[in-house]
Amino acid sequence: MIAHIPKKKGPRLKHYKNIFPVTIAMLLSLGTIAQDSPVLCTHKFFSYDSLNQIDIADVARHLFSKKIFSKTDTAALKTSDTHISLLPAAGYSLQTGFAATLGANIAFYNNGVKGENISSVLTSFTYSQYKQFIIPLQTNIWLKDGKYNFQSDWRFLKYPSYTYGLGTRSSLSDGYMIDYYYIRMHQNISKVIAKNLYAGIGIDADFYWDIEEINPDSGKTTDFENYGLHRTETALGPTFNLLYDSRKNSVNPDKGSYLNISFRPKLEFLGSDDNWQSLLIEYKGYKRFPSGTDNVIALWSYNWLTFGGKPPYLLLPSTGWDAYVNTGRGYIQGRYRGSNMLYLETEYRFNITSNGLFGAVIFANAETFSNRESTLAGNASLKTFDPVQPGYGLGIRIKLNKYSRANLCVDYGWGGGGSRGVAVNLGEVF
Repeated sequence: MIAHIPKKKGPRLKHYKNIFPVTIAMLLSLGTIAQDSPVLCTHKFFSYDSLNQIDIADVARHLFSKKIFSKTDTAALKTSDTHISLLPAAGYSLQTGFAATLGANIAFYNNGVKGENISSVLTSFTYSQYKQFIIPLQTNIWLKDGKYNFQSDWRFLKYPSYTYGLGTRSSLSDGYMIDYYYIRMHQNISKVIAKNLYAGIGIDADFYWDIEEINPDSGKTTDFENYGLHRTETALGPTFNLLYDSRKNSVNPDKGSYLNISFRPKLEFLGSDDNWQSLLIEYKGYKRFPSGTDNVIALWSYNWLTFGGKPPYLLLPSTGWDAYVNTGRGYIQGRYRGSNMLYLETEYRFNITSNGLFGAVIFANAETFSNRESTLAGNASLKTFDPVQPGYGLGIRIKLNKYSRANLCVDYGWGGGGSRGVAVNLGEVF
């Protein structure tokens, strides 16, 4: 999701899929990366045949010293153990420029029961060349022998970034920088109600302040101003979630399906600036093709709708603003924005080497948003979408952990209007 940025004052930000700088030390410390499902790492999760596979730790042992890296399966944690990783790192990402990061990862079994799911806490502190502060705190805690799952997504950002207006008819030259502070506090608890089926309830709170535009085109009213530019924006309300997930491995799925439906009303009496609602309908499916091989066809549908009021500009559906910042490879984050978003992506994943160390993907995506006029008027519908914007590309995969099948993913994507660039992930994009 990186694009050429027009020549304007301020840092040239490009979208980078993960805010953490990629270093060898960090790659070796991240054995298992679970992205979106409460169905996380049980012992049967690691049933993947790793005897004839190698990963980056095997390579490091061979090149440096067998004493440095243990051959222990670091993903299959022993019951009752707590594993803490504290990692200072310096690196570079296209979104942040040069950055310094201190990251911490805690993985543990909460009840000490054989076969239970692993609970985890992940946090970091990042300061970038562009004076960005990025501090996430994400937890995934299993309670009552795996019957309940407690998830938190807290974030603090001081975040200069680009916006391009509303709809999909803008050009890259329309981009200019906005700056703001942002606190996200999202909490959810889910309960198993049937096999692979979860129901949950929670609360979402989003706070923006000191919002300002930096050097927009003079003499022209921006879409942000036309829509409603305020120094602060607040959204608060409950969430209601229904999730079906039959995947055995959410880090690198090779079969199964995932369906998440989330309804999120924002309520003025709870503290929101206005009353409005959003609905997320997300599907992911995976199938080996040809059968009997490790090659996989993956499908992702991400549909983000708002209605019943007017969301703040910064909380409108937008490219690359899904929970894991992955929609729209080939475009910069925030490239398109509107009241409603429809998104579809497919990817073909295949091995390059028989030992699984190197793989590759080819992908294609398409996205569309409610047009500028209907978003400004607050009456968007399925009849008011702008033209579909395609993206496509290819990438390489490097095996970080052969037990969890976690990969380092480096992709190059192309989009419309000259958009292009590199995207990096720890774990598959979807």
